Amino acid sequence: MAEKLTRLAEVDPVWTRIRDEADCMVREEPLLGGLAHSSILHHESMECALAYRIALKLASGEMSDQLVREISDAAFRTDPNLALAARADIVAVFDRDPACHRFLQPVLFFKGFQAIQAHRVANWLWRQGRRDMAYFFQMRCSEVFGVDIHPAARIGKGIMIDHAHSIVIGETAVVGDNVSMLHSVTLGGTGKEDDDRHPKIGDGVLIGAGAKVLGNISVGHCSRIAAGSVVLHDVPPKSTVAGVPAKVVGEAGCSNPSIEMDQILRG
Repeated sequence: MAEKLTRLAEVDPVWTRIRDEADCMVREEPLLGGLAHSSILHHESMECALAYRIALKLASGEMSDQLVREISDAAFRTDPNLALAARADIVAVFDRDPACHRFLQPVLFFKGFQAIQAHRVANWLWRQGRRDMAYFFQMRCSEVFGVDIHPAARIGKGIMIDHAHSIVIGETAVVGDNVSMLHSVTLGGTGKEDDDRHPKIGDGVLIGAGAKVLGNISVGHCSRIAAGSVVLHDVPPKSTVAGVPAKVVGEAGCSNPSIEMDQILRG
């Protein structure tokens, strides 16, 4: 077993760090030992732990945790990119959220991270043609996390959704890699169109709290959307937009807005 864990540390440093932090949590707070063991220490891989957490959160009287876990296990087993994206998300949250001090925290406590991982399974179901089951996952994510992401929406890796209350992302939305957004963000449509009708968010974009990005528009890479803005038109790369309706008010102010998390507008 020791040899196996040594090999694990060499090939999966994120998971090894999470296990080490779980051990530390048990020593510091023994009353959380059950949580640490059931959610982390009883599992041999990140994939198994994520499937367990998703099942624990999404199970209901309508579907048992065993069934949700079997579905989630199949998704992680079939598509390795799901767990790779989860690892990138953990690092993103740790790097960008000053309230995150351990890799363990997103897995156990942060609903933004948990909702994104559940969405990845829902998106896998959607791509498998299992549309009704995908809708079930969407419904439960909305009920449990207050995060409503259509299962067809395409979400990149390295995503950080801070607080994650009242997030809405529509069916044809696309979110690039290394995007950060805060609570009450909407990536929505503008009417009853049934074609490509939702925003396309480039890599490295920072979306402030309460911002609404509406319609089949593009937000260029490494841009900033100020809190409370309503964006109805394309946003150029490396720029800052603010207002209702939003207008370009300057450059992004840094090379990586989603990582810097600087939301101050400077004149």
